[in-house]
Amino acid sequence: MMEHRGPDSLGIYARDGAGLGIRRLAIIDVAGGDQPIFNEDRTVAVVANAEIYNYKPLREELLGRGHRFSTNSDVEVLVHLYEDLGDELVHRLRGMFAFAIWDSRARRLLCARDRVGKKPLFWARRGDTVWFGSEVRALLEDPDIDRRVSHAGIAAYLTLQYVPHPLSAFEGIQKLPPASTLSVTPEGTTVQRYWALDYSNERQDRSVGELAERLRELIVEATEIRLMSEVPLGAFLSGGIDSSAVVAAMAEKVTGRVKTFSIGFREAAFDELRWARIVAERFDTDHHEFVVEPDAAQLLPKLARQYGEPFGDSSAIPSFYLAELAGRYVTVALNGDGGDESFAGYGRYRAANELDRLSWVPIRLRRLAARVAKAQGPTDTGLGGRVARAATALPKSAGERYAGWMSVFDARARERLLTDAFVASLDGAEPEGFLAGPWAASTAGNNLERMLDTDVQTYLPGALLTKMDIAAMAHSVEARSPFLDQELMEFSAALPAEWKHDGESGKAILKQAVGAWLPDEILNREKMGFGVPLARWFRDELRDLPAEVLLDRTSVDRGYFRRSELETIIREHQELVADHSARIWSLLQLELWHREVVEARTSSASFAVSESAV
Repeated sequence: MMEHRGPDSLGIYARDGAGLGIRRLAIIDVAGGDQPIFNEDRTVAVVANAEIYNYKPLREELLGRGHRFSTNSDVEVLVHLYEDLGDELVHRLRGMFAFAIWDSRARRLLCARDRVGKKPLFWARRGDTVWFGSEVRALLEDPDIDRRVSHAGIAAYLTLQYVPHPLSAFEGIQKLPPASTLSVTPEGTTVQRYWALDYSNERQDRSVGELAERLRELIVEATEIRLMSEVPLGAFLSGGIDSSAVVAAMAEKVTGRVKTFSIGFREAAFDELRWARIVAERFDTDHHEFVVEPDAAQLLPKLARQYGEPFGDSSAIPSFYLAELAGRYVTVALNGDGGDESFAGYGRYRAANELDRLSWVPIRLRRLAARVAKAQGPTDTGLGGRVARAATALPKSAGERYAGWMSVFDARARERLLTDAFVASLDGAEPEGFLAGPWAASTAGNNLERMLDTDVQTYLPGALLTKMDIAAMAHSVEARSPFLDQELMEFSAALPAEWKHDGESGKAILKQAVGAWLPDEILNREKMGFGVPLARWFRDELRDLPAEVLLDRTSVDRGYFRRSELETIIREHQELVADHSARIWSLLQLELWHREVVEARTSSASFAVSESAV
């Protein structure tokens, strides 16, 4: 079931009512680092999907305290740190990880997930049994775990395009949140958060130039420590500032040419290959490209199976192809994930600044503008659409605006789409609450940084990191993200907001930091994102697909959606009344997930090797 996540070895520990299973992708101590790994007297065992970048100094420290190591693996520091520090070991780790430690003396299981959620961890408890694993499909291999769909999870998915933690798409299965530990004892289970970014201590002790120089040093350091590997490595290169900066830092630190990988489209509005080529030529990389065609829609059922939950970000398509391309040449690939969330790279950050400037407009006029915009009905993309969306957002609070930007089906759209029976099953639950909680709890003193903080806690782990982890590991490739280094992120959180977004564009201080590396056309280009030309595909090559799948009797009979609203969404999109491509894609992925995962037959034979229980 999970061979793709670990094709190199299989390890099993089963004793005294506890079982740990691991499929290993060998990167550090390839020859001797198979798991589970134990402490000296084999009373503590660990399995981990992890890279601990500071394991060498930790190892030296532990050796100095008398610990004995049996491998050269980075994972072994976990069992010895646990012996000394217990749950507090997570504070000493610099890396990405989801691990499980079984303490046989205390009959206790400790699981933990890294600070930003690079590595996933699903878990479930029924009675005295606890299951956990890196993918939800592994848990479903046990016949004792049913496949009841979580309606709360589905409603949240329709809103956000992903199922947010701690929910999963299945009743009784949860996601361990990022920066959290899970303690399981005979007395019960406890989930505890151990880290969060602090935006309250804004630093003004040095000039912007000095801090830009320090930022560049941190990028180089964060990149360098992610080059540790005994297997080939390269980089995903989009030609944006973040991935380009990572390639530039790699070029400073590696011997030989950096291998780079890029994905493009025939449509110029979505194609970034020309930008990636500029960077590849500048740093003389060993560059590889792939162009995605509309027939990539054939990938949809495979995506639904691989993600295990409904996942509505269409950039999973190019991510999947990118990982497949890289997997032909390397086992580790660095990327630029996280730069937008630390340095305000998304367009919504500029929109938030612009709307904040209009706070002086009397509320009555703002409400009038919103009513006029709503009266216009659905509006397609372009300037008219942006103006209409801005007018609709004017009377809302900053938090409500943020939720609107992050929602594919907002409350009004869900009201039109969902059947009365489905709404009743939600018992009043509102998906926007998954955004409102982090927004309210943020330490940020302004709306821009509150958006950044909420993105780091929700969108980053729920959408971006899930997308990349599943796509990369499906091809046995490990993705590493220097911009998600905790020290770099903590440094950024303490910078003044205007140094991240100057009111006109984001990444102001980042551009200054990497300006000596990158050409002006890369620094000053418009952000494109990793989009897919779905709007045109659903009007041309894939015109018939939405109706064939969404209006099929199997789909309609699930009782989730009003058929009339599905017909309206498809018709409005195809008649150019509105761009509903994101909504159509999300609905397609939900239905295909039902067919490929929920209704798929189980095979419990692989459970012992693909899952762990205690």
